Amino acid sequence: MLTRTVAIHYVAAALRGAARHGHDLSALLARAGIGEALLGDERARVTPEQYTRLIQALWEVLDDEFMGLAPRPSKRGTFATMCLLAVHCATLEAALRRGLAFYALFDVEPAMGLAEADGVARFTLSTAELDDPDRFLAESLLVLWHRFSSWLIGRRIPLLGLDLAYPEPPHAAEYHLIFGCPLRFDAPATVLRFDARFLRMPVVQDEAALRRFLRNSPAELLSRRDHGADTSSQVRRVLGSGVAGLENVAARLGCSAPTLRRKLAAEGTSFREVREQLLRDQAVAALVRGSESVEELALRLGFSEASAFHRAFKRWTGSSPGAYRTNPTR
Repeated sequence: MLTRTVAIHYVAAALRGAARHGHDLSALLARAGIGEALLGDERARVTPEQYTRLIQALWEVLDDEFMGLAPRPSKRGTFATMCLLAVHCATLEAALRRGLAFYALFDVEPAMGLAEADGVARFTLSTAELDDPDRFLAESLLVLWHRFSSWLIGRRIPLLGLDLAYPEPPHAAEYHLIFGCPLRFDAPATVLRFDARFLRMPVVQDEAALRRFLRNSPAELLSRRDHGADTSSQVRRVLGSGVAGLENVAARLGCSAPTLRRKLAAEGTSFREVREQLLRDQAVAALVRGSESVEELALRLGFSEASAFHRAFKRWTGSSPGAYRTNPTR
């Protein structure tokens, strides 16, 4: 399945620390293959590959895995060293506690912690000391620790919920794709919750697997946006496999068309919206690759003519197809 594109909000938020330190944002965007003009429209999207390269470029120029958003930097290689310590533990709980103890040696902020009560594990993050108005670093750290934990035990850990100690932001619709769990804003503390039984599961990775994992991580972990457990993600997968039409997709999923409509409506979306998001992401990825003409792409995506594709793409992203083609990834 094609990975979902990343909202331009996260590109702008990631750049905030570099801007504070006086770095050339145009050069950073060019290294990632992201057109600077895209920052001007909140509907714009980038590919996961572009976003990964941007995060890697930020770590390199800032020498800071916290990307200039914390009171003190976390030098490049800190995360990899923590992973090396954690991968030799017997269980996930031991690995997490060793990893958190390692970060505590540097008195890093934000402070992180792990607790357990009534069968629920709670990963906590203190965000009060961060100069991070977009909450980008806080959310990035939550994503990293959750997905690293899932990697350690070789299975995705479903989240029971996420409490966030700040108001609901304008880009809150993206959170479901990132965390895939119930959210509570304006909470007393920022807490990621999951079933404590996962803490007892064995670590199944080794150093050889870790070397492969770290080639593009943790930047690659931050670029993933699709949890894939809900109905809309299932519909997206079926559509991506080439099945067309509501009736056919419903049959593939083993339900009736009205039932599928109801399930999608319960998630706040519709069949048309899921299909358009898939087309949008396919279009963005193809335009960034630059291997097809706009006319060829329009035909492949099912548009009767290029002008119809132009109108749809402008509606989806706020930009013309040419704005993406002029900045291909290399």
